[in-house]
Amino acid sequence: RVLGGGLVPASATLVGGDPGIGKSTLLLQAAASFASRGLKTLYISGEEASAQIRMRAARLGLSEAPVRLAAETNLRDILTTLEAERPDVAIIDSIQTMWLDTVGSAPGSVSQVRSAAHELTTFAKRRGAAVILVGHVTKDGQIAGPRVVEHMVDTVLYFEGERGHPVRILRAVKNRFGPADEIGVFEMTGQGLS
Repeated sequence: RVLGGGLVPASATLVGGDPGIGKSTLLLQAAASFASRGLKTLYISGEEASAQIRMRAARLGLSEAPVRLAAETNLRDILTTLEAERPDVAIIDSIQTMWLDTVGSAPGSVSQVRSAAHELTTFAKRRGAAVILVGHVTKDGQIAGPRVVEHMVDTVLYFEGERGHPVRILRAVKNRFGPADEIGVFEMTGQGLS
């Protein structure tokens, strides 16, 4: 509903939020939902090992979901995998951990984030996949990295909430495919977001 009807093929979506707010949980639950509907879904984490993601999936009751998991930060390897697998949905968690060997700066730097976002957005458009990029938010509430990333993608969502409170809000701040005036209200529980 927040996306205006769902994910669009050949689109890039950026989901921003504070570290630890529940972005990975939200997207793992979404990945399981997409996969259970027959979409080939890949969840690539640069933040956690595959075993850690499997533990979270088990805690959320998603162990049986046919989501392909990978733990990788080298963008060349990720793009090779995406080209081979041809997923319908690819989740990259997070854009700040990705690095391209042709860019001579550290992962998380402005040039690395810009280059990684460009490569992944280009893949989405070329192969018809829906790519979701996770982005961390800085202390002043902006997605970390260059603002140009927000211009590259089709949709920008923010996932927000107060630490210690169970309520989370997902809101669109940009959406090329639909309205950006819908919000989703979630409750963080022991079994994930509801």
